[in-house]
Amino acid sequence: MNIKSLSLGIIGTNCYILEREHQALIIDPSGDAHEIINHINHYDLQPQAILLTHAHFDHIEAVDDVRDYFELNVYIHENERDWLVDPELNGSEWFNLGHIAATKRADGYLNEGPCSIGSFSFHILHTPGHSPGSVSFWFEQESVLIAGDTLFQLGIGRTDLPFGKHDELIHSINTKLLTLPDETTVYPGHGPQTTIGVEKMDNPFLRS
Repeated sequence: MNIKSLSLGIIGTNCYILEREHQALIIDPSGDAHEIINHINHYDLQPQAILLTHAHFDHIEAVDDVRDYFELNVYIHENERDWLVDPELNGSEWFNLGHIAATKRADGYLNEGPCSIGSFSFHILHTPGHSPGSVSFWFEQESVLIAGDTLFQLGIGRTDLPFGKHDELIHSINTKLLTLPDETTVYPGHGPQTTIGVEKMDNPFLRS
């Protein structure tokens, strides 16, 4: 599996395009839809779906354009079923950014457990705290975790926004993420990749 990371949108949020056997999964189309579309077309990939780690505005800005261009289904955790279409819930109105929202709701919901889409098999981990519907995607065979804004390199997701809960975030990280193998590569929603082992050892927010 190849992973293409694109820093896109208003604040440079990581969008990931996962590629296997000429198929692709698009995770968090965070903005600049033309860059996502151009990458897919350049490599003649067959996109299977759009997955959202959560529905904050900086992770969803290009959802409509990419969904409509490729005629894809969009999936999100049910706890944020209204966030995708509501600028007040997804946070764009908090920062006076105008109405950043999709025109349509998600096509389906991400429930914790194993999942297969096209040639991709992975585990959905519900990791609330940064937001109530935050999820992470663990590709066990490839030792890859797409963590959204739950865990960063030497950092954690912010919890000072509405609906954020610090204790819940730490619990999610400790019980869902730090239990994964140390060699697991973590691809966060912002910034560079890291590993579970490094975060166990060095992340100052996770020290007791």
